[in-house]
Amino acid sequence: MSKRNTQQRRHTILSQLTDQGEVSVDSLSTQFSTSEVTIRKDLAALEKSGLLLRRYGGAIPLPKEIINTNQAEKVSLQKLAIAKEAGRHVRDHNRIIIDSGRTTAAIVPQLSQKKGLVVMTNSLSIANNLHELENEPTILMTGGTWDASSEAFQGKIAELVLRSYDFDQLFIGADGIDIDRGTTTFNELIGLSQVMSEVAREVIVVVESDKIGRRIPNLELPWLAIDTLITDNNLSVELQNKITQLGITLICAQIDQ
Repeated sequence: MSKRNTQQRRHTILSQLTDQGEVSVDSLSTQFSTSEVTIRKDLAALEKSGLLLRRYGGAIPLPKEIINTNQAEKVSLQKLAIAKEAGRHVRDHNRIIIDSGRTTAAIVPQLSQKKGLVVMTNSLSIANNLHELENEPTILMTGGTWDASSEAFQGKIAELVLRSYDFDQLFIGADGIDIDRGTTTFNELIGLSQVMSEVAREVIVVVESDKIGRRIPNLELPWLAIDTLITDNNLSVELQNKITQLGITLICAQIDQ
């Protein structure tokens, strides 16, 4: 079988896993005429998406008892819609920052077909996910002090590293969106987020609609620092109008049911 693109290959792997009950790295490598390293990256990415479990030499289906609940699936669909839309805004050879967070992490698989990317992140898990992409983007890490609450690097060293570069885009999430002020967070360590916004030409906030209107004490980025807000299509018309009146480019991604 000739080599397919990454998405097609992974879809076929899942189909075969359903039919056969298990798959092996060596047989998949032969089937797709690709390296075992590439197949292991495929299996690792599918496992991180909760679609299978890796075992020595291959993979098995995910046990039913640990499959996500319907509510978790709903949240996943929101994040996936937002992530897909965010991915459309990344061009080949862009230099981007992906801040730590679950919604921002969902963007990584959407970058698999982009050429010549340079990606900076303060998240170890996002860096690992980037490493699994077959297109092999250049990965930069901020370094700094590990913050357990945000599961990311923070602090002055991270800020200093960021100021050594310039970027086309920043993709950043939020715990809440205060219509009067901007993005808000429970985390008091907001210095790095502000530096990220300063070194990027375009600041893109990615956040689910149910977080918009949520007031949290710590202001992270004021509206003046934000260019684009990507959310899902459950956002009310009233809130849509308020955001666009602030001069923000608002994109409400369609959720695939």
